[in-house]
Amino acid sequence: MARPHYASRLEDWFNVGVQAVLRRRGWQERIIPQVGYGNTEFVRVLARVVLGRDPRNQPRYDEDQIVRGWRVFVTAPATKVLVSVTVNGRTYDAVTDRGGFIDLTVPEVLPAGWHEIMLGVHGERQARARIFVPDPDATFGLVSDIDDTVILTMLPRPFIAAWNTFVRDEQARRVVPGMAGLYDELLADHPGAPMFYLSTGAWNTAPTLTRFFARHGYPPGPLLMTDWGPTNTGWFRSGQEHKRTALRRLAREFPNVRWVLIGDDGQHDPQLYGDFAQSHPDHVLAIGIRQLTPAEQVLSHGLPVPNQDPGAHDPHRPTAVTVQGPDGHALRPQLRAVLTRPEPT
Repeated sequence: MARPHYASRLEDWFNVGVQAVLRRRGWQERIIPQVGYGNTEFVRVLARVVLGRDPRNQPRYDEDQIVRGWRVFVTAPATKVLVSVTVNGRTYDAVTDRGGFIDLTVPEVLPAGWHEIMLGVHGERQARARIFVPDPDATFGLVSDIDDTVILTMLPRPFIAAWNTFVRDEQARRVVPGMAGLYDELLADHPGAPMFYLSTGAWNTAPTLTRFFARHGYPPGPLLMTDWGPTNTGWFRSGQEHKRTALRRLAREFPNVRWVLIGDDGQHDPQLYGDFAQSHPDHVLAIGIRQLTPAEQVLSHGLPVPNQDPGAHDPHRPTAVTVQGPDGHALRPQLRAVLTRPEPT
């Protein structure tokens, strides 16, 4: 096995040192559960374990995170910690990775709907994680990007990104008009359908985003995020590859579902969704692209024009129907027209 990249080794060395200091000061493990999901064969459990001063005072800890966005990044991951996961009365073990995360798939079957499972460390400090299991007969699903699709962040210009992520009050962030209503309407038309938020953002922000979605009326659903830190092969992870991998996994896990993919034209969503529609034509029902304003485009990638539309680099390849608009209000009638038209015979 190849030796990990030196940036990865440096981060591991730093984390081990920080953990040792904090543990000597009495800090203990605290579980941060994420929304998981399942199907007719498995349940996928997502969570993170960090070190905190008083893990028993979780509501106060969560409230503190609202003050400034930078606090969600200033955490000490608890690595190589044994976590117990209890589903359907059966307990499984998982070990946190180098970032303090667990991503565990267990062979349990839960009925369609929302469920709670239990997570624990050292037999105590229990946390409850929510799990959503779509209707096994569902043939419709929704995948949404986050940055500049549902939240106006205008990444990745460094100054704007730093301000929004590390300085700006969480409650001051703005929503994209009409998107929450659009998602609610699409899911109301398809009860029991799966809903996922797919982002290149860091897992650290997941609790913040979950609160933001609830406050502004976005439907709940699992967040599929990534880790901004070094990997075993380089300084940073590939956000594009993260999205490609996640989409392919969803296609495997929900083979009967055709997805509506919603993103924006400020980064790589049009290309990524177009590529996925070409390679998995039976799994994509439609693509919705939010059009950024020229000012947002400049902040996003330096030019006042959008990236290519899905399939624009190859007009002869098959792809899904694509609609575009500046917000959810504009996308809504276009998507409804696509989704309600008769299937070709």
